[in-house]
Amino acid sequence: MNLKYFLILSLTITAISMAGCNNDHTDPDDDDNDTIDAFTIPAYADDYSSIASWSDRNIWNLANVHDPSVAFYDGYYYMYGTDASYGNAAEGHGHFQGKRSTDLVNWQWVGGPFYEAPSWVADSLNAIRSRMGLDAIARENIVYGYWAPVVRRVNVGGQEILRMYYCIVIQNYIKTGNPISASFDGSWSERAFIGMCESTDPAGAVWTDKGYITCSSSDRGLDYTRASTNDWSAYFYYNAIDPTYIVAPEGKHYLIYGSWHSGFALLQLNAATGKPLNTQGNPWANSAGELTARYGPRIGTRTASSRWQASEAPEIIFKDGYYYLFMAYDPLDIPYNTRVVRSTNIEGPYLDITGRSFTSGSGDCYPIVIHPYKFNLSYGWVGISHCCIFRKENTNEWFYMSQGRLPENVGGNPYSNAIMMGHVRRIVWCPASAGEPDNLWPVALPERYAAVPDWGTITRDSLVGTWEHINLSYNYRVQNTATALTLNADGTLSGALTGNWSYDPTKKQLILGNVVVCVEREVDWEANPRRVTFVYAGTERNLNATYWGKKKK
Repeated sequence: MNLKYFLILSLTITAISMAGCNNDHTDPDDDDNDTIDAFTIPAYADDYSSIASWSDRNIWNLANVHDPSVAFYDGYYYMYGTDASYGNAAEGHGHFQGKRSTDLVNWQWVGGPFYEAPSWVADSLNAIRSRMGLDAIARENIVYGYWAPVVRRVNVGGQEILRMYYCIVIQNYIKTGNPISASFDGSWSERAFIGMCESTDPAGAVWTDKGYITCSSSDRGLDYTRASTNDWSAYFYYNAIDPTYIVAPEGKHYLIYGSWHSGFALLQLNAATGKPLNTQGNPWANSAGELTARYGPRIGTRTASSRWQASEAPEIIFKDGYYYLFMAYDPLDIPYNTRVVRSTNIEGPYLDITGRSFTSGSGDCYPIVIHPYKFNLSYGWVGISHCCIFRKENTNEWFYMSQGRLPENVGGNPYSNAIMMGHVRRIVWCPASAGEPDNLWPVALPERYAAVPDWGTITRDSLVGTWEHINLSYNYRVQNTATALTLNADGTLSGALTGNWSYDPTKKQLILGNVVVCVEREVDWEANPRRVTFVYAGTERNLNATYWGKKKK
């Protein structure tokens, strides 16, 4: 079992209250605060514990979201994620339940593809065990976990469908087949499986299961022994969870998957069937080279020499000649954060903004797309990663979506870190340095998306004043906090940064010293009442951090 997920499998929750918020529709450009546009600032609260029960699912909106994946189909954005909910409220009500939205702000609950594990999972598991010389595990004794689907709209035979790859993790020991809740038996826990299903009626939760795609695979032959539960050397080379799926520009289909073990695998698929293009054979081999020849090349690893590395959840898109590969770093409860690398070839090498190779495992990669943070007047957010990246239909706008968790003990609630609110954010594409205007890298905006109208050009004068500035740098298990930054009318900076600033209104690019950040309008979710303000996000090649900012009222 991937122990970092234990938190979402065994929560016991008590209810606490939820506070509402008012709306303020004012344009931040308007000093008189009298410009009202026809849009509504989201009023749903960040702490949804008072409506976390299953009976309230139709008013959850973005409550109870974990490891989301989004695809546009038949007029709606459909989102599906890991089976996780505050207080396990969704347990027993079907798997990979979802939500749908027309505006990316307001979401309705929709059912998932099935209510129990497909029969092929037990069949595949026991067929593998038989070939390994192990006894079958009785179906009623198999313990399943349901994690991390990816959903895409694809055209198959001229018909648009939704295709979902999902993960089912077996939580039994290899040697005895006993549940991992039983006494340690000297072996690793069993493998994970990736399956696939398809739908032309996601609104009705009608899905056709297509069965087995791949499973966790080992380069250690049949030596699945483990000295103790403190041994983290990992029997499996590829861990078959956290798939991402892409149709390359030339029409080839690929699955990339992997979590915490040795890295991410690239698996080419048959476009028509969605199944692996080549035969994989037994999910074990006597060397990494023999294994990867059948199960796909390793295209990325955080640390080349580690069998238990803190990286997972690949997500890939293609834009302007590059494959951008997003990934999560570290455990999910507090420190979860997102990085991005890119390559001109689907197989890599994937390089970060400094040229460091993720494919060869040459160290932590930058830029930071998002990281635990805290603006003033709020508790902030932690555990923000395992993202999906998608483009808004018929636009050139890209979005980042993940869960955000509240910090521990918010409002005296010892389980507040299990509150998982879905976060949708716009992505801005920022220059790697002031001298590289066309070398653009994606970072997420510091405030969540609220569909703020375009009120026209953001002027230099409207940026003058005091901001909350966050140096979004890598601090393990620590929220980066805001300090005051003033953009003075004479073009100087004071407070968190010093030096000079300038602004290009045609590109909406603000230069803070030598760092270029992108400026947008978004809602100040921490304010009471919530209001529209200006925000910025950007990075720099040698910064090893991201600048976030929000203008104060």
